[in-house]
Amino acid sequence: MSAYATRIRPFVQRELDAAALAEQRGHFFSAMQHLQRAHVLGQASTSLHVGIHWRMFRFAVRNGTAGQAFGQLWRAVAAAVFTAVGLVPWGNAGGTGVSGFRRMRVADDLQALMDAARA
Repeated sequence: MSAYATRIRPFVQRELDAAALAEQRGHFFSAMQHLQRAHVLGQASTSLHVGIHWRMFRFAVRNGTAGQAFGQLWRAVAAAVFTAVGLVPWGNAGGTGVSGFRRMRVADDLQALMDAARA
């Protein structure tokens, strides 16, 4: 595991835990927002990136959104193939409502965490 992945993992986990709690409470929009934030943080690491798409897939299955589930399976495969060679659209939130090739603005708090993890 890269130094970046090791340093960013606790922050990814924090977002994943927040997503699970939000889903438990029935706050599905908030849960997906936390999954997307985890995605932005972890997308530079192949293992984290694939794992987050797997979590998004499971979330979609549990909540009956077949299109989102199918999209997440495709994105998990793409993450496994393309992350290691650096073909990642930075800032992309990872949901199926946005092209998997589109770069997006990174929230300031996430950018600060990523910058610190790269230092």
